[in-house]
Amino acid sequence: MTEQNTRLGIWLMVATTLIFAAQDGISRHLASEYSVLMVVMIRFWFLGAFVMAMAARRAGGLRRAAISARPGLQLVRALLLTAEICVMIAGFTVLGLIESHAVFISYPLLVAALSGPVLGEKVGWRRWGAIGIGFVGMLIILQPGMAVFSPHALIPLLAAFMFALYGLLTRFVARHDTSEVSFFWTGVAGAVIMTAVGIWFWEPMTGGDWAWMGILCCTGVAGHWTLIKSYEVAEASAVQPFAYLQLVFGASIGFFVFDEVLRWNVVVGAVFVVAAGLFTLWRARQVAAGPTPVLPGDPTGR
Repeated sequence: MTEQNTRLGIWLMVATTLIFAAQDGISRHLASEYSVLMVVMIRFWFLGAFVMAMAARRAGGLRRAAISARPGLQLVRALLLTAEICVMIAGFTVLGLIESHAVFISYPLLVAALSGPVLGEKVGWRRWGAIGIGFVGMLIILQPGMAVFSPHALIPLLAAFMFALYGLLTRFVARHDTSEVSFFWTGVAGAVIMTAVGIWFWEPMTGGDWAWMGILCCTGVAGHWTLIKSYEVAEASAVQPFAYLQLVFGASIGFFVFDEVLRWNVVVGAVFVVAAGLFTLWRARQVAAGPTPVLPGDPTGR
């Protein structure tokens, strides 16, 4: 991987986080006026059409993209993602963008904690220590004593848990299916699931909000495209740390557009969670690289 490609991958990831933050702001606006289920349903209609169009242009067409070695797990993945999006958008409406994102960024720590029981991967004491530090940050954000037991405070935490499971299942099915197959099932199965649920909550929208809905759908497709391209041109370990910028962009939209309050405990707790998450990413990269080779005449390997 060249330096130029790595730099491009980083900029694509930064663009992805900015697009997704804007998408979250639009979702917050629409969900405050209409049913969350209807908003997510229309969003998945557009995503489903997009992935079908992508699959149709490739060798083998739709048939190849639809054939999965693990269709049951692909359905579970789609169900987890659609539920997570609905829960997270609901969190935006009751907690706002700042606090919802501050809690949701704990999902990489949940991925690390669950990778053992779900995937059978070994998690060393260093990463468990980082997970513990991230948990301390979560307690600071949620304010132990009263707010930690608030159902509203637990909404984005539930979304983070579901997204972590979704990510782990994505890694598991990657052993059997290509990324194209997984992406196809995510969009198409997600559209079917959300239609079955959301169609019962249909309500008329104003012309202006239909425009926002169109922008929401376009940002969803654009965000997925930049994310895919980012991982195509650079290693995941190089670009993943920049995904935390979504917290910065999302918090900025919440502060300047929706007049949300940036509380001190959210800032301090988010610093703990982000630092712990970055350490787990770094440690995972070190473990994947293997032990440092010992040079001749240097028994320490330094």
